[in-house]
Amino acid sequence: MSPGLASGLAIGGLAGAMGVGMIFAHAGLAKLQHRDLMPGIVANYRLLPEALVAPVAAALPVVELAIGLALIAGGQRFAVMPAILLLWIFAATMAVNIRRGRSHIDCGCGRSQLRQTLSWPLVARNLALSAIALPALLPRAAPDPFDVIIAGAGGAGLFLIILLFNAIGALAASPLAAKRS
Repeated sequence: MSPGLASGLAIGGLAGAMGVGMIFAHAGLAKLQHRDLMPGIVANYRLLPEALVAPVAAALPVVELAIGLALIAGGQRFAVMPAILLLWIFAATMAVNIRRGRSHIDCGCGRSQLRQTLSWPLVARNLALSAIALPALLPRAAPDPFDVIIAGAGGAGLFLIILLFNAIGALAASPLAAKRS
């Protein structure tokens, strides 16, 4: 692989990891802020035994925040695979419920004021985010400070795009949008 391609892939992987980290940190903080709603959201997926709902609901925001901060701190490799696995789990739980005809439930993605029901675009979003984080698993030399700045800007851009995607999706499904039809 040429040095330019390797450098670009390393910066892209770092940007992806940092962006996914910002998404996880944001979601974790939002879930902590609304932790009283989390047991109901987790239970609504109807995938866990009742005894596991409360522990998962309590742990999930903390896990998301920890993974997010580790990724923001430089795309720490030890956090990339747990982030990818969590995104796959989220995608799978959404897909199972959509296939069961339960797309009306809230995804629990973080922002309670922008409630989002389950949808295939949310499943695709989580799978795309996991793919974006994959290059961070590749071997790379320690990035120089300028590369970290570029990756941070790219990660922030990814984060803002996902926030916009979520807001548009939630608003499009809101009662206000239904009244405009």
